[in-house]
Amino acid sequence: MGVFVVGERDFERDGRPVRLLSGALQYFRVHEAQWGHRLAMLRAMGLNCVETYVPWNLHEPRPGVHRDPEALGRFLDAAWAAGLLALVRPGPYICAEWENGGLPHWLTGPLGRRVRTRDAEYLRAVDAWFGRLLPQVVARQYDRGGPVVMVQAENEYGSYGSDGEYLAHMVGLLRGLGVSVPLFTSDGPEDHMLTGGSVPGVLATANFGSGAREAFAALRRHQARGPLMCMEFWCGWFSHWGDASVARSSGDAADALREILECGASVNVYMAHGGTNFGGWAGANRSGTLHDGVLQPTVTSYDYDAPIDERGRPTEKFHRFRDVLAAYAPGPLPEIPVPPPALAAPVRAESGGWAPLSEVLDVLGGPEVTSGVPPTFEELDVDRGVVRYRFEVPGPRGPLPLRVAGLRDLAVTYVNGVRGPTLGGEDGVIGAAVAGPATVELWVESLGRVNYGPRLGEPKGITGGVLHERQYLHGVRAWGLRLDALEDAAAVRRVPFRGYGDRLSGSGQPGLHRATMSVPSPGDAALELPGWARGFAWVNGFCLGRYWAAGPQRTLFVPGPVLRRGANELLLLELEGAPALEGERAGAPRLVP
Repeated sequence: MGVFVVGERDFERDGRPVRLLSGALQYFRVHEAQWGHRLAMLRAMGLNCVETYVPWNLHEPRPGVHRDPEALGRFLDAAWAAGLLALVRPGPYICAEWENGGLPHWLTGPLGRRVRTRDAEYLRAVDAWFGRLLPQVVARQYDRGGPVVMVQAENEYGSYGSDGEYLAHMVGLLRGLGVSVPLFTSDGPEDHMLTGGSVPGVLATANFGSGAREAFAALRRHQARGPLMCMEFWCGWFSHWGDASVARSSGDAADALREILECGASVNVYMAHGGTNFGGWAGANRSGTLHDGVLQPTVTSYDYDAPIDERGRPTEKFHRFRDVLAAYAPGPLPEIPVPPPALAAPVRAESGGWAPLSEVLDVLGGPEVTSGVPPTFEELDVDRGVVRYRFEVPGPRGPLPLRVAGLRDLAVTYVNGVRGPTLGGEDGVIGAAVAGPATVELWVESLGRVNYGPRLGEPKGITGGVLHERQYLHGVRAWGLRLDALEDAAAVRRVPFRGYGDRLSGSGQPGLHRATMSVPSPGDAALELPGWARGFAWVNGFCLGRYWAAGPQRTLFVPGPVLRRGANELLLLELEGAPALEGERAGAPRLVP
């Protein structure tokens, strides 16, 4: 059955045991001003619980430097105020199609494959982070009058490793920090995953999108007693740049949900509301059944084909799920909340200015590093962003092939200041015949660190080297630009923008572009970028995430609370090349309802 117990008490509302009917809604993918609306949408769909991960790398971007560390507590308070219980999945690894699976780059860089094991250095970092995070959870546990009814120990560990000593450490750490509600693990319903990821005495749950009876039968082979729960019911899926959008029919998803509930199990709908990978935090996967193939970066939208769409609106799937869940509700379901206000009419960006990437780097970049071999992003302390690598080809020497090895992930190339090819993949030819002496530049962009599988934690940048014929070019100057540097308004004002008349674009070159959008009445909107190739967008200092003409995503979601009445500043860090002029307003970004 699906009734859970805290100590000696069932979870109760009005004296009756509660089956957990949960929905995933991750606070870091939703603007905080819209948390209340999204939580009310979960209640209206028929859910009594909300589940969230916690991304370590978002909250501790550098060792000991914490960013908005109390956000989880505020979200749990909002959930309780909305009448919802809560499941917390604190990591340290979360997957979640999130950059590096939530692990900080400053940890995976030096440790590599030692993460997610009993390694002492890794455990010291985890212990320190959990010591900072967990008090927010402990104080809000159900047995202390709060919403938190269960806490996860690690995440889908059976898909990655088999270090039982590490898992035992995580359980002991959580208990030692005061977690008294039930702990759980979650893994795929396969024997090797459940064997690798389960912990004796800790509730095991299963993740799947269909076939509930078969999945629960597999779970029972490993845990003969206790509540049954699908911790991740995959009602949709995420999309990768350059691929088609992924969708699942509402009827099929509703039938699968009904089957879970008919088994007497509890459920967590993943995702009930996906939200957005703001800030360039989208992760990446590797293709193939063993997840070791080509890189597949995840798009900025995390809509997930969920029952509540990226803008918080009910979909057909929402109504089908609501019909299924209504049968398990103690009474009538709440009314569906009114959607947040939308932008009243399209708004076109007006003229502004731009600065070449090299000048942006001069102002906003980190320290330039000179090294014998190219340093990785991790060694340059770049989590999300771009690195310029500059090499010298000695001379005199005749023309020879010039190539890069171990590239992750994209590089715009220049030889003696002349634009060359944009390279993707781990190896590429910069020039078929390059003579020396010559200066070679590669502007390398990370497309998101792997968040799942055996290549978790792999470094970014040039991980091999640049070769002239078979000879490595030793001696490189590397300079990194982190995305969060563009959140510093005072620093951005020091960038030497140059105007281009009354036209927004026209340089045709990579660079930082600035424009103004005049908004009569703020509301949720979409940012359209006709002709822009690839980069990142900010509105009033809020990073909307990556845009890319490769699709399938064509617009970026702009939450209404980000906008203000009157003038709004738009920044575009274009890494490939701004649209060429074809007319007075060609390439002008615009906000649309």
